[in-house]
Amino acid sequence: MTVDALTRAELELETVIERRDTIADGVVELTLRHPDRAPMPSWEAGAHIDLVLGNGLVRQYSLCGSPADRETLRVAVLREPASRGGSSYVHDELTAGNHVRIRGPRNSFALVDAPRYLFIAGGIGITPIVPMLEAASARGAKWRLVYGGRTRKSMAFRTELAERYGDLVSVCPQDEVGLLDLAGLLGEADPETAIYCCGPEPLLAAVEAASAHWPRGALHVERFAPRPDADAGERTEFEVELTQTGQTITVRADQSILEAVEAAGVFVPSSCQEGTCGTCETAVLEGIPDHRDSVLSDDEREMNDAMMICVSRCRGSRLVLDL
Repeated sequence: MTVDALTRAELELETVIERRDTIADGVVELTLRHPDRAPMPSWEAGAHIDLVLGNGLVRQYSLCGSPADRETLRVAVLREPASRGGSSYVHDELTAGNHVRIRGPRNSFALVDAPRYLFIAGGIGITPIVPMLEAASARGAKWRLVYGGRTRKSMAFRTELAERYGDLVSVCPQDEVGLLDLAGLLGEADPETAIYCCGPEPLLAAVEAASAHWPRGALHVERFAPRPDADAGERTEFEVELTQTGQTITVRADQSILEAVEAAGVFVPSSCQEGTCGTCETAVLEGIPDHRDSVLSDDEREMNDAMMICVSRCRGSRLVLDL
């Protein structure tokens, strides 16, 4: 993963909600457009945007429309029972005609080139997968989607996908068929197949375990929450040199790099503060990061040329960052 210089001056855009539709039990879809009907930002399958909500919260939601549609952006939001204020605000406060600011799009879950794809989605994890199916089809690749959910009525886009793609889509409500047969899906490794999975943490962990014998890099996952053990490890004080500003700052054991940098007066775009969105990704010029994010792949971590400074730390006493 490379650090896009444009993230340092990230686009923030005022939009209007053109439509709000209930598309499954507990799921609303927002269709956003420019107030002046100007073209919306371009994006690719796997991308997400920030919604800057009126209650002061910023939340990330995957784009679930078509990248070919430059007039609107679409996101689908599940009302989370343990909402920290984001999904409840969307469900309770936002309606057609409301204005809402967005940031992005950004993409930490891009669709790699592959002859074949196996898409595995759980619940609202279907959202980034929807445009991937269109992209895979446009590439002429072979693919299959296995889509699980609690109940049929809770599964967004189930009818649309089945009608559009037919037997390529397997809709598997848990109350009808039980848990997904991951052993059957992933038992035989295929070096020409890329696996894409998004959904709740138990599904992601199960897919990671069931595909452990696949070639390295075959599995691509997107998490909506940090890995359970993401922030495990010792927290010690270290120094960070910022090459663009010429500052050297101390990051205390009880601080994140992001907090220390901001306290020194340096602005870095950030959003989730938990290592899941990729907004604060920063280039590492010297030193070894202690990666504690839920975004970078194992290969990307081993390169040690970028880190999420909202959660990751230093393996040693000093880092040099491109800030």
